[in-house]
Parts: sequence; structure tokens; C-alpha cells
Amino acid sequence: MTTADLWHHYGRVRAERDRAVPGSFRWSWGQDVGPGAEVLGGLTGAVVADLGAGAARHAAHLVMRHVPGRVDAVDASPAQYAMATALYGSLAPRLRLVRQDVVAHLRANPGGYDVLYSVFGALDFTEPRELLPAAASALRPGGRLVFSTLAHCLSGKPAQPDVTAVDVPAKTPDGGSATLRRWVLQEHVWVKVLDGAGFAGIRVEELPAGEGDRAAAALLISAERPVGTA
Repeated sequence: MTTADLWHHYGRVRAERDRAVPGSFRWSWGQDVGPGAEVLGGLTGAVVADLGAGAARHAAHLVMRHVPGRVDAVDASPAQYAMATALYGSLAPRLRLVRQDVVAHLRANPGGYDVLYSVFGALDFTEPRELLPAAASALRPGGRLVFSTLAHCLSGKPAQPDVTAVDVPAKTPDGGSATLRRWVLQEHVWVKVLDGAGFAGIRVEELPAGEGDRAAAALLISAERPVGTA
């Protein structure tokens, strides 16, 4: 049985009117305030992966505005992969578009990355107890994981006090109603699950909600794979 691509509609309207490589990289929900790509650390020559890259706009920015060795934009959605290919396929080989489940990709590339990041991407929509150990193993010792995630549900309900997903509305390609699981966790829960996956140097910063009807506060979280781990 084929699973419906629940990301079919996401970003499609923007892609029709905006094909440019973004001039900035932001972690906040509104993509308008807060720190930028400097949070990732030095990227010169680095091998980087965007986990749940969508249309690969952030990945394209890094390729064009920084000097990484390569950025892999990983996403399991056929629609998002097709959109990213149409928008930024010309940036190959420094930008590599990968259509694959993120956990499977990480498990297939042990020690393959210097930096992993996600901007409200796979870290929000994948069971953390599966994804985070895979991410730790895919990083080289001393490598960094950085991600932004919602600090509370978009409905205004508080984040979960344990590793439990909430259901959020989605649409099938034909417009039917569906639901996705999203992990919206309290800060201490993220710290605990990251620590359990083998990460160290865990840091959490809250990013303000900003303005607008759908404004939401976010958490910007970074962690490292300890040096000396096999």
C-alpha cells in the first residue's frame, strides 16, 4: 500500500513565485528574527546535512553564501524532492538532493557528517528516540547537531512533558484531511533525550514568537558528538 505524501502541498505556492536562493538563514518560526547560519559553526569544507529539507531553501543558502564541501538536503517526500530539484538542482554537486527517510539515511552514513541541522524539519516529525541516536552515529566525533523546534503547539497548548507526539492537521495530495505526528517537547525533555542518545554540550535558547496571527516561540537547540567516541 502506498502512503500518501502529506507534504505534497507544502511550499508549493511560494515555489511558484519565488525561485531565488534565500539571502538569509533564520531559525525562528517566522524566519525573520534571531541568529543565523553562524550557529552552525565553521562550515568551510564541511560535509553538512539538512534533515527534512523540504524545498532545500536553507541548504541552497549555505551552498551559495558559505563554503561547505557539500550539503545534503534529505527529505522523504516525493513532492518536496521534486520541488527542490526544480528550484535548486543546478547547484549540484555541492548541493546534493536526497530522497530518503532521514533515519535510514543517517544509519547508512556512520561518521559521514561534520554538521547536521534541521529547521522545523525532521526533528519535529520523527520519533526522537530513533532519529537522535542515528544522528549521533552519523556525526564525526566533535560534529554538531543544531535544530529549531516549536516551544509550544501552534494551537497555544503547552509542549509535551514527555516524549509523546501530538496530532496536527495535514492534507493528502487530493485535498483530503489527514494528520501528522509532531513532537513538541519541553526543553528538559529534549535535553534528556539528547543526553540519552549520546550527545554532549547541549545548549537551548528560546527564540521569541515575533508578530503575526500564527506567531510561535521556538527552541534553538545545539549539541555535539563527544570527541573520543567510536
